[in-house]
Amino acid sequence: MSLKQDLEQLQHQSDHSSDRYSNPPPQRRPRGFAAAAAAAAAVAVGFSTTPPPVAAVVAVKGRKEREKEKERTKLRERHRRAITSRMLAGLRQHGNFPLPARADMNDVLAALAREAGWTVDPDGTTYRQSLTPPPPPLASAASLHPPSQLAPPVRSIESSLSATSLKNRTIKASLDSQTSFLRIDESLSPSSLDSVVVVAERDSKNDNYTNSSPINSPECVDAEQLMRGALEHDGDFAGTPYIPVYVTLATCLFNNYCQLVDPEVVRQELGHIRALHIDGIVVDCWWGFVEGWSPNKYQWSGYRDLFNIIREFKLKMQVVMAFHEYCGKESGDIVISLPKWILEIGQDNQDIFFTDREGRRNTECLSCGIDRERVLKGRTGIEVYFDFMRSFRMEFDDLFEEGLISAVEIGLGPSGELKYPSHSEKIGWRYPGIGEFQCYDKYIQQNLRRAATVRGHSFWARGPDNAGHYNSRPHETGFFCDRGDYDSYYGRFFLRWYSQTLIDHADQVLSLASLAFEGTQLVVKIPAIYWWYRTSSHAPELTAGYYNPTNQDGYSPVFEMLKKHSSTVKFTFLSQTPASAHQTDDAWSDLEGQSWQVLNSAWDHRLAVAGLGNFQCHDRDACIRALETAKPRNDPDRRHLSLFTYQALSPVFMQGELFLSDIDGFIKSMHGEILSVDVAV
Repeated sequence: MSLKQDLEQLQHQSDHSSDRYSNPPPQRRPRGFAAAAAAAAAVAVGFSTTPPPVAAVVAVKGRKEREKEKERTKLRERHRRAITSRMLAGLRQHGNFPLPARADMNDVLAALAREAGWTVDPDGTTYRQSLTPPPPPLASAASLHPPSQLAPPVRSIESSLSATSLKNRTIKASLDSQTSFLRIDESLSPSSLDSVVVVAERDSKNDNYTNSSPINSPECVDAEQLMRGALEHDGDFAGTPYIPVYVTLATCLFNNYCQLVDPEVVRQELGHIRALHIDGIVVDCWWGFVEGWSPNKYQWSGYRDLFNIIREFKLKMQVVMAFHEYCGKESGDIVISLPKWILEIGQDNQDIFFTDREGRRNTECLSCGIDRERVLKGRTGIEVYFDFMRSFRMEFDDLFEEGLISAVEIGLGPSGELKYPSHSEKIGWRYPGIGEFQCYDKYIQQNLRRAATVRGHSFWARGPDNAGHYNSRPHETGFFCDRGDYDSYYGRFFLRWYSQTLIDHADQVLSLASLAFEGTQLVVKIPAIYWWYRTSSHAPELTAGYYNPTNQDGYSPVFEMLKKHSSTVKFTFLSQTPASAHQTDDAWSDLEGQSWQVLNSAWDHRLAVAGLGNFQCHDRDACIRALETAKPRNDPDRRHLSLFTYQALSPVFMQGELFLSDIDGFIKSMHGEILSVDVAV
């Protein structure tokens, strides 16, 4: 019986075995990339469990999903990089950390370790030098010497008035007394991981850390109070680098026929300026005055009279090749337009001017689309600029030989700045509007069509149709809003072309300027476009020609071009009054952030940087901000401005004794001659 039972059991197992192999369990249906690969393989061998049309639909759908996921991943990565770059920028600016241009978290941790007294080798090895003597206490210098006998301190990261140094000392003391580690909070949602939140855990038993300065105690001083105290006491500029100071002459010195109005008044005021030890004068040479009536007919007599007077006072000069129109309040209601013969050409051919989407023409300057088009009485735009500069050099060659003309500023757009006229108040723009693209004249449109054809997408030869109008906000448009079309394939193509067209225009003009003014320093003025700077698109900068959203560096290509011509960058320092501060909050602006990016990018490209101040000299806070920007004493590379130009909002030479008393302290601080800014408040 046992043998029979064994045979039956083997037969039963064999039946189950055959059933298992004859009916395999159902497998999971492949998805995504696996589905597309399986469908392609099935079609290749001529066998598929699904009909070919269904497989093709699945493959196409999977490919679209993958492309969408790639775009979402790119956007998330750009967002993370933007946040990281802002964190690193804050550490450089406010934390005094000498981080490299492309720093990562390892560089940040190394900088923190060095601030805490540790030694960090180039390979990343970190250790403490046990034989290094401890630093002297903060009160030792004050106890050994009374305050009146101390040498004038130069502020550094060890300054007792610096909020950063107090923070660093606290971190250093806590690291010396205990060990700590960093962790990421596990309660964070995946969406919040775009910005990394670091939590420092320390031993709660350490009384030196937890009880030394309670947050709610009267002894605790917040960062705002520390910065206010630094502003009130940190006015010591003795021994700082000498920065030459220039003053811009008022435009009302000339009439419409380029004649000097009152030479005696000019002599009187230049005497006051000479007494202040100002280094030089900036003079605008207006194209509309000099070549105002006929092409190739230049009238320099008024400027010759002015330059002879300036020569008497032995003042240096910077001249501006002003190829734009001017109508300002400080000009005595004098309107300086483009030359009359240019305006006559513009009546028949309006495409020589920049044009917006609605077809409105901007007559502030000529369009860069005619740089190589012979539409100006047989000359191109580049040739007209070169003939004007060559005429000036030939007329005043003696001043160049004597060294009285120290630099020449080249006007490259509206207000003499390298930009498009995208924020023109004459057309209707008001702060804080984003402005409009200026690429709709027929010559620039031809350039756009050529660029789109070369790119392989001829249908991209158009401007964006959802970019709003002059006074729109970024979030009101489909092009500039968060994750808007500015970061699409078409948007990136258009913005790169738009900015490169402006760079090419400047490159061509500066190439000829280098020939006309060989051996003379060339200066290029960069605009201060700071509103909506804290948004992702930086819409006002995009319409002005600077491709500078949060995931791009729009100033580096410009400075690479300027470096080729060894040009000096001139940047405007704007004063930020309490009234304007409220407006900038509504406009998501960042005046300091935009200024910091421009200055550091120019310095990283080893360019000389000049400053232009349009604040009132009796505004003490504005003066200190300008001085701190001109001489950043926490910069480890000791970089500073090469020169500074003061341009008052009202006529400089009509302010008399009030002007002299106000600006005296500012000039001496720029020269590094006094301990504090002593100006009237």
